[in-house]
Amino acid sequence: MFLFTVRNVLLFVFLPLLSRAQTNPITPTTTQYNVVAQSDSTGDAITEETTPSTNVGAGQSVIFAPSTRRRAIQAVEIKNRLKIDGRLDEAEWKQSKLARRFIQVDPQQGRPATFGTDVRIVYNRHFLYIAAINHDSLGQKALRVPNFKRDFSSRAHDLFGVSIDGFNDQRNAMTFVTNPHSTQRDLLSFDDVLYDEDWDGFWKVRTTRTDSGWVAEMQIPWQTLRYAHSTDSTQSWGINFFRNRRYSNELSAWSPFPRAFTSSRMTYAGLLTGLKPPPPSPNIRIQPYVLVSDDRYNGTEVGYGQSANVKLGGDAKWAINPNTVLDLTLNTDFAQADVDRQVNNLTRFSVLFPERRAFFLENASLFGAGLPGNNITGEGGSMVIKPFFSRTIGLATLADGTSGPVPIDAGARLVYRSLNRNYGGMVIRQRGVPGSPTTDFVVGRYVENIGQRNRIGTLFTLKNVHGTDSIGSRQNGTLALDGFFRLSEKWTYSAMVVGSLSSAGTDKGLSAYSQVIYRTNQVVGWWTQSLVTRTFNPEMGFVSRSDVIATTPGLYLVNRSKWLPKWVRNFEPGAFFEIYHKASTGYLQETQANFNPIWLTFQNGGSIGIFANSTFQRLDDGDYRPLGLGIASGKYRYVRYTTMFSTDPSKKVSFQFNGETGAYYDGHLNYGRVTMLVAPIPHAAFTFSAEANDFKKVGGYTGTISLYSVESRLAVNPRLQLISFFQRNTFTEKNAWNIRLAWEFQPLSFLYIVYNSGTYAGSIRTIDRQREQHVIGKLSYLKQF
Repeated sequence: MFLFTVRNVLLFVFLPLLSRAQTNPITPTTTQYNVVAQSDSTGDAITEETTPSTNVGAGQSVIFAPSTRRRAIQAVEIKNRLKIDGRLDEAEWKQSKLARRFIQVDPQQGRPATFGTDVRIVYNRHFLYIAAINHDSLGQKALRVPNFKRDFSSRAHDLFGVSIDGFNDQRNAMTFVTNPHSTQRDLLSFDDVLYDEDWDGFWKVRTTRTDSGWVAEMQIPWQTLRYAHSTDSTQSWGINFFRNRRYSNELSAWSPFPRAFTSSRMTYAGLLTGLKPPPPSPNIRIQPYVLVSDDRYNGTEVGYGQSANVKLGGDAKWAINPNTVLDLTLNTDFAQADVDRQVNNLTRFSVLFPERRAFFLENASLFGAGLPGNNITGEGGSMVIKPFFSRTIGLATLADGTSGPVPIDAGARLVYRSLNRNYGGMVIRQRGVPGSPTTDFVVGRYVENIGQRNRIGTLFTLKNVHGTDSIGSRQNGTLALDGFFRLSEKWTYSAMVVGSLSSAGTDKGLSAYSQVIYRTNQVVGWWTQSLVTRTFNPEMGFVSRSDVIATTPGLYLVNRSKWLPKWVRNFEPGAFFEIYHKASTGYLQETQANFNPIWLTFQNGGSIGIFANSTFQRLDDGDYRPLGLGIASGKYRYVRYTTMFSTDPSKKVSFQFNGETGAYYDGHLNYGRVTMLVAPIPHAAFTFSAEANDFKKVGGYTGTISLYSVESRLAVNPRLQLISFFQRNTFTEKNAWNIRLAWEFQPLSFLYIVYNSGTYAGSIRTIDRQREQHVIGKLSYLKQF
């Protein structure tokens, strides 16, 4: 009976959604282009290129089609190696072609950029060099750089970036970005949908700041770039340049794209011609490390004692060819990884803590099939379905019942990417410790690209837990089928079905989702349907909620009418809904109707929004109770109101506020979170945050549970920083300290000194405070052959 119900739900929802997307094609508006031969007033040569007409600005709201005649810039070959100092005083730069005349993406899509940007490209047999002169009449007074954090927020910084498509397939992009103080941001992307934002490439950049703007000079080794093997002596790559002038919050690009998309939408990219890269050949990168640590414990639960340890290990990367990369890791260590932030969860959904470990972050998008969830814009609601989630590796429940890190002995990952298909596999051996036997993790992924817009794929996982003297071995696995279809520039459709199975026939379950999204400059809409059966158990994956059928449609508008005040950029009213039925019974378990009549995005990047959330909850015996509150079983209906406010994040002082009030189950809850960022100079940035949940007669409990944190970042430059973080949770009575000195003495070679300290009350809540303290020194050195 249950399978019959599930089948009908899937047919009833999935097929109409696909039909809706396919039977409503919308032809994008095209853009007019002119071909011009340019030269500047100094006589420098400017490459012949295709430039968009400024009359596009009259239709700044359109989703225009990619041009059939792409802008082009010619790279110039040089013999010498350049000094990377951000000064551009070598004669070789004068020999290069010049690309300019950037076009606004936001706020006035299609109009010329307010301030000019000049880009030059040269190369030799070792490096590709890219230089950008970012003109600004206000000079250094206009520059906004709140901090020196690597992979900095693009919303808060002045920046210049380049997206490179070495295969020229208009799907893959390697993006390199810098701010006026040489801080690096880089990422990999596919189809402008899947992103490896935490990928750290091997490259170098230096900048200078003047009274007429700022200059960026990039040096990218050929070994870092991925490009096709070609019998032609000269290659052409897809490329785009973009700039954010944060003072006026203006985003511009050399080859324009609609503001609803990003610079990674390589169908809108221009061409880099005249390249003669060295023939792709195997290149090897090794990164050994040595670590020393002092660990101290004091408490009846954590034990008493002190130990000192020395650890050796490292990683290796072998680019077998332009398409295939093999990564190896031995005695893997993540001492430098950022610590998790504590969370007080007030929902029925499990908290998804992000992956922060470098080995698992690279190529994460290939293995990241699933429904990511988004409870801010509403796309997919709060549901997360991931058949593979790397945080299940190296973390386990130990013999004392606590959860903690487990050593990884070794691992390997092979990834292949091409125009037609992508595939990869990963094998990890996790060391056996008391309470957690030796465990093998295996994941495989295959994706076939269909045409220029679509792809289908499969993913499998296998977890093999070795037997011990007291417990036999066991296995758990999943198999997933998924697809992504770009039906037009505005419509996308994705779907996935996953099955799980454990040894002895247990954990035999199913999950699935179907999602259609419509995205333009004026409207964003979606409908997501998802299912997780009660027995679905992906031990190498993650689901935020089990035994559920979720329906989550939504819509918001992006309005830029002339009646809006000049200080408002967007008026974005909307509504989204979350409806959850219990899959095993069909009973309605929860509904949320979120109405957002006001959301204003300011010209300076700040925003304000007001929400009203009408909620129905059905709590059965055995259902999750937030924070363990004693809420009685039954049906509850209540309304909550939310206000969100943020100021310009690029300023020296900025604020964020999120406040909620209203009924909550059988009582009342007031919630508030305030964050203040203070950055008097880019070298010093401080973040203060306070969160409070004030309960009144919720499950018989009246009181306030708070969470406080302080974070500081003191930097000599982007390569030498002292970062500290403190957090206190009054619910768990836990205090946590993390202090990290990081020195990147050469690209991707680091010296870390880390101090971690934590105190908490323990499970018995006695005066016997549990204390842990760890002091770690780690030196890693990267050598590329």
